[in-house]
Amino acid sequence: MTTIVSVMRTEKKYSITWEQQNVLLHRLSSIMKTDANSDIGGYLVRSLYFDSIYDDDYFDKLDGVEYRKKIRLRIYSPGQHNAKLELKEKRGAVQRKKSLIIARHLAEEMIAGNYRGLANLDSELAAKFYQLLETGIYRPKCIVEYHRIAFSEDSNEIRITFDSDIGVSYHFEDFFKMDLPLIPVWKEPVLEVKYNGFLLENIKKTLGFADASELAVSKYAMSRQLLGA
Repeated sequence: MTTIVSVMRTEKKYSITWEQQNVLLHRLSSIMKTDANSDIGGYLVRSLYFDSIYDDDYFDKLDGVEYRKKIRLRIYSPGQHNAKLELKEKRGAVQRKKSLIIARHLAEEMIAGNYRGLANLDSELAAKFYQLLETGIYRPKCIVEYHRIAFSEDSNEIRITFDSDIGVSYHFEDFFKMDLPLIPVWKEPVLEVKYNGFLLENIKKTLGFADASELAVSKYAMSRQLLGA
């Protein structure tokens, strides 16, 4: 059984300090609700990124290509019996994310470089993933893990997230293991602001100070650079 989710929205990232995060957490908690999958303490996010034989997606990001994409597996707990397979496409500040929930054994097959299980699913999105992965000769490149605190607002599908303690690993076979060895990438918080259409004025005012520090580098790109690509 597969579940498909498609989201299109604007996404901006900012590098902030711990002090700024603490101030924003206090302010946002009074005007937004915590994410449905979380509480104020936050939760784990672990993603395994795939890239082509020539690292096209990585270099498209570094070169600032207008249209670019990422393919990743994502889990929120090592004990999960499934994983989220995501295609994230971005054009400028606007992104479209398509997600497919797949069984854990299919995710493990993908980590081993076998994508045939996707072709057997009765899903157009699964077929698209299979085509992209096979024709581009995609392989696992790195695992990125971090701690996330998230707020959401139903209006305009607004999500505000704080990601910290970002680490990277190339032990792909350990993707579902509890103790994943990580190399530190970025300790300080990264603020991500995501919305569809426009940001509500009260939230915009709360986040206004961040406009001067927009971060252009993605977690994937930072992690690949640390590993020497």
